[in-house]
Amino acid sequence: MMTWEQLMSLKRQGDQHKRLRIEQDETRLGFEVDYDRIIFSSHFRSLQDKTQVIPLSKNSFVHTRLTHSLEVSVVGRSLGRAVGRALLERHPHLVSIHGYQPNDFGAVVAAAALAHDIGNPPFGHSGEKAIGDFFKTGAGQQYASDMTLEEYQDLCDFEGNANGFKMLTQTRDGVDGGLRLSFATLGAFMKYPKGSLPKKPSALCADKKYGYFAQDRAFFEEVAEELGLNKLDSGRFTRHPLAYLVEAADDICYTIIDFEDGINLGWISEEVALEFLLRLVKDSIQTDKYSKLTKSSDRLAYLRSLAISRLIQEASELFLSHEEKLLEGRMEQSIMTQSQFKAQIDDILKVSKERIYEHPEVLRKELAGHRMLTDILSAYIPAAINTKNQSPTFFDQLLIQESGLEIHSQSTVYEVLLEISHFVSCLTDSNALALSSRLGGKVV
Repeated sequence: MMTWEQLMSLKRQGDQHKRLRIEQDETRLGFEVDYDRIIFSSHFRSLQDKTQVIPLSKNSFVHTRLTHSLEVSVVGRSLGRAVGRALLERHPHLVSIHGYQPNDFGAVVAAAALAHDIGNPPFGHSGEKAIGDFFKTGAGQQYASDMTLEEYQDLCDFEGNANGFKMLTQTRDGVDGGLRLSFATLGAFMKYPKGSLPKKPSALCADKKYGYFAQDRAFFEEVAEELGLNKLDSGRFTRHPLAYLVEAADDICYTIIDFEDGINLGWISEEVALEFLLRLVKDSIQTDKYSKLTKSSDRLAYLRSLAISRLIQEASELFLSHEEKLLEGRMEQSIMTQSQFKAQIDDILKVSKERIYEHPEVLRKELAGHRMLTDILSAYIPAAINTKNQSPTFFDQLLIQESGLEIHSQSTVYEVLLEISHFVSCLTDSNALALSSRLGGKVV
């Protein structure tokens, strides 16, 4: 059974000594340092120009990955604090012996939620698919025999969550351990604590995707073991319980906020939006206050705030009611799938799917984004392999030099291909558009 003392570890990559909560400086706690390091990182800043729903949108009211991540973090902090307060009442030794406070749980969930989308490529999930398709069915298939099955699977199912773990923890020249976040925050970040293989169909929410590349397995396992996550078969671990709160915060935000984006774009009428949101909050709405709001935008803002607040309260209650199951690693489903409002949430998601995610403008831009990333990979992958083999063409040399990439002859094929995939994933939507244009012979 997992314990909160281990799960709330302040250890960081490379630490030689224990970091004890009771010895922390209350003015700037280690968990709060995690938040600061993420928000000041270049990878996080790049999210301001990455798709949340609508690629390359000109509408200033539409969310980017950055604004979405900030909102998920705010919701996550509220969830963590509410849960933390109750957990410390249940387990007073966490306060008296270890010195934990409710805000510690809020800080961990807020930091992990802030980083939850940091590894996503440009153009949203279309970007992930473009990288995966290049290796699964495109020109990248030719390199399959040069890799292990797991290495090849990492690329065929290129995963933003695993890429995010790499971004947060990758050692570079002069930067040991990446951002060196606390293991508690890394644990809460790891929604899918498994590698890309074996792919086992499962009802478990933690098995839907994978959370680390083969290259990062050793450190991933170090984090999991330090936190006391239960080890399962085939390199799988149970989730950190706080990962369920990060997931719930994301679920709450994209359910409500993506829906709101559709309204701001004019793709969902305000009348329809108000109707669906009213169904969600009808039991907690203050009728007198609502009736005084004459503008549809004010009514919408009120209902959105009420919906998020109500879902935060319910998610906290569900988490606490399942604490034992969470600590034993027996929680099979995400928190929000157990919501009493699941039917209303599903109705909102259905409308969002039909009128936003499948809107012709979104599909056109996703198609263009997929093609752009395919073109970029088609140029950079051969250039990197030729450079590794010390036989680059002049064009290859120009590409690698202009990108700032360092390709070494002693690297494996997998390391080179993953590095290029990572490079592409770090592009913003605008960067990818400009690079694709340059490859097409246009000076941008």
